[in-house]
Amino acid sequence: MARKLFYEDVEVGTEITPLVKHPTPRQFVKWAGASGDYAEIHYNHEAALANGQPGIIAQGKLKFAWLGQMMTDWIGDKGILRKITCQYRGMDLPGDTVTCKGEVTSKGIKDGVHYVECRIWTENQRGATTTPGTATVILPSRG
Repeated sequence: MARKLFYEDVEVGTEITPLVKHPTPRQFVKWAGASGDYAEIHYNHEAALANGQPGIIAQGKLKFAWLGQMMTDWIGDKGILRKITCQYRGMDLPGDTVTCKGEVTSKGIKDGVHYVECRIWTENQRGATTTPGTATVILPSRG
C-alpha cells in the first residue's frame, strides 16, 4: 500500500521517524564493492590502526546513504527528496548502534511547491553526532 506524508502533517519541530543501523565488517565490504570505495581503513583492521583509526570505520557515503534512506522512508511514495547534505564528523565502528535522526526546521510554499527543510544526523549509542546534515523535501498538499 502506498504511504503518503502530506505538507499539512508536519510542523517545525516534527521529528523524522528514526532509522537504526547496526554496522558490520561484512556491510563495509559489500559497500566497498558497490561504491568502489576500497580504502583499507574500511575493511582492514591493521591498515585502519596504522592510519590512526580505532579500528575499521564505516564509509562516510554509507552513512550518507542511511540518512537518505531515513528521509525517503519518512516522506513516503509521493514525497520528493530535493536536496541532502552531510558532513563526516565522527567515526562509526562495527558493533555500534547508529541511529539516523532528524527534525523539521522550517516549511514554506514557493511557486505552489510545498518545501520542508530538515536538520538530519547520525548518532551513536554514546549520544555523539557523527554525521550532521540537512535535507529539503517536497511534499504533496491535501489542499
